[in-house]
Amino acid sequence: MPDQTTDQQWKPKNNPWLLILPVMLATFMYALDETVANVALPHIAGSYSVSSQESIWVLTSYLMASSIVIPMIDFFCKFIGRKNFFCLGVLLFTVASFLCGISNSIGMIVVARALQGMGGGCLMPMAQAVCMESFTGEARNKAMAVFGLVVIVAPILGPVMGGWITENWSWPFIFFINVPVGILCIALARKFLEDPPYARRQKNVHLDKFGFMWLCIWLIPLQVVFDKGNDADWFNAPWICWLTAVAVIGGIMFFVSQIKGKNPLVKLDVLKDGNFLCGTAMIIMINAVLLASLAILPQMLQYMLGYDSFLSGLAIMPRGVGALIALLIFGGLGGRFTYRTYGLAGLSCLALGGWMLGLLNLQINPMNIAIPNMVFGFGLIFTMMPIKTLSCITLRNDQMTNAAGLQNLLQTIGGAIGTSLVATMISRFSQIHQNGLVKSMVDTNPVFAERLSMYASSFLSQAGDMVNAANMAGKMLYNQLLQQSTLCAYMTTFKVFAIACFILLPFMFILKSEKA
Repeated sequence: MPDQTTDQQWKPKNNPWLLILPVMLATFMYALDETVANVALPHIAGSYSVSSQESIWVLTSYLMASSIVIPMIDFFCKFIGRKNFFCLGVLLFTVASFLCGISNSIGMIVVARALQGMGGGCLMPMAQAVCMESFTGEARNKAMAVFGLVVIVAPILGPVMGGWITENWSWPFIFFINVPVGILCIALARKFLEDPPYARRQKNVHLDKFGFMWLCIWLIPLQVVFDKGNDADWFNAPWICWLTAVAVIGGIMFFVSQIKGKNPLVKLDVLKDGNFLCGTAMIIMINAVLLASLAILPQMLQYMLGYDSFLSGLAIMPRGVGALIALLIFGGLGGRFTYRTYGLAGLSCLALGGWMLGLLNLQINPMNIAIPNMVFGFGLIFTMMPIKTLSCITLRNDQMTNAAGLQNLLQTIGGAIGTSLVATMISRFSQIHQNGLVKSMVDTNPVFAERLSMYASSFLSQAGDMVNAANMAGKMLYNQLLQQSTLCAYMTTFKVFAIACFILLPFMFILKSEKA
């Protein structure tokens, strides 16, 4: 085992900016694929003749497979060396991307996406650890700024690129584009990436087989419950109850095995660090809001406003513009403010952007969508970058890889759960609003009676008599009620996201801060 003093004094031989080039490229590719398929789901569902609910597994299988492989990062880094493991992950991601593109059934693409998630799940934690290790002082802040930009902007660009490729080529090419990027990434990693003493190949390294088993027993049933629970009416279905029980037992046993095991998949002692625990909890919530909002906003624009795949992706583009503006401001202000100040400003912008999206209606212009998204993107940079940095500043260098793996495990689980639950939120809120709106569709309501009479008169020549015309008018008004209740459900969901961000504001004062 390398000496800890040597570990703390390690410096890369190459220019650190060249060293992080391949890991940033890989991180961008992985983060992009979290959302690149969002706007293409209707096309994928149509290609395989499945429902939109079934097609959502294309997203969740990727996120859940990523969650399962993340805790194994520390073991594989010690077993074959971090550089070799990084290249192996990129290779698996690239091959799986090709398999996604040539898939001929929903089952094949779900399996291929799971393989893609397994290959890509290890990339982001290693990139975060490399950035934290390879730089010190102000240079570390700049490196984490680049890392934060990649992590935030890539999922935002995903729907734009996915929409353009889907409309101009076809949806398989959203996966084929990863192949040349993956090959380039492997070449750069072989040339520039270096392993510090504590991340090199070591002898007598053992895999926590029982920990991995309990992890799978925990996460796989949990994801099935969140994905299919709403369709099965949740706990009114016995099989949902059984799967939930299995997931709870698996989760408890996983954490017990990690605490008592001699060679655990993740060392939970980093959770004793207050900054890391609080920062990680905040990141879980923020990532759930980010991925959930990116999942439902394109759907709302396509189903409610008639946007195509490209336009719905393009409507999210202002998030990237807001993130870029925030990054320039962050660099210009330098160390004039603490990370806590940046985080408070970022969470406020996230809450404001979410609330503005919750005020949309069907009589809007593109600026009504662009401005909230820009505010949202602005807030993401000022939130994720400070919180990720503050959560790790009190850790030792030799803890970075394990801590980054655990943090990204929980972050990815949060994103997967958020993506699954948001569909339930839309469905339930729609039912609630429909129940409220239908009470106004009575003859004693003069507005409803007037509208019904007007529509019935317009249908009279087509229907032949007033009875049939009134029935047609009633159906038309009911369809409008369904549309309005669905729109209100989207609005309510965005307001829930805003409230969640407001709730996180006090937690910024728990984090120990330092000058940015």
